[in-house]
Amino acid sequence: MVGAALQIAGLLVGGIGMIGTFAVTGMPQWRVSAFIENNIIVFETIWEGLWMHCIRQANIRMQCKVYDSVLALSSDLQASRGLMCAGSVLSFLAFMVATIGMKCTRCARSPWQDKGYIILTAGLLFILSGAVELVPVCWVANTIISDFYNPVVNVAQKRELGEALYLGWVAAFCLVAAGAIFCSFYRCCEKTRSYGYSAPTRYPTDSQHSHGKTESSYSKSQYV
Repeated sequence: MVGAALQIAGLLVGGIGMIGTFAVTGMPQWRVSAFIENNIIVFETIWEGLWMHCIRQANIRMQCKVYDSVLALSSDLQASRGLMCAGSVLSFLAFMVATIGMKCTRCARSPWQDKGYIILTAGLLFILSGAVELVPVCWVANTIISDFYNPVVNVAQKRELGEALYLGWVAAFCLVAAGAIFCSFYRCCEKTRSYGYSAPTRYPTDSQHSHGKTESSYSKSQYV
């Protein structure tokens, strides 16, 4: 019962991380315009994402445009696009493998030992997808912070951390947590299986002692 609840919790956490990864990949709020020093154009907000950039005017009107070419992106956004796509595929694959390997899912001719390996595979895929997602999120955040404190960069070109980066950290944490849950569940099952396979030590009971004594006395009476 506890094992099934643990698997369901891991699947839910992994599902949240997977949905968050999809959302972060499509959100345009990776880099947000910063209002500092002489930049007093506060009625206009600029968002820069992996696929498009948007301009929002006074919370009333928003226009978005898809990038004409990948070369128009900076190097960090170019790499982040590929890494986030890879993380999305890995998280979806991990979720499907975890669904197949759950204890409550019954497959024909699938022993529990095979399901244990499936659970372990799902856990490793969740951890890998979380690590892959952390790389672009941290890379873009580091670039934004470096440019923000760089005096050479023009004030109008400085950006702040967008909501997509914070959601990306949360999603990556959920993916890693789900992977840790599935891996720990597999470890506990391995210990339980090793204890279950150990041969129990049998001790003679009182009835066996009395039966042996009766046979020995009967054999002695035959030779007397």
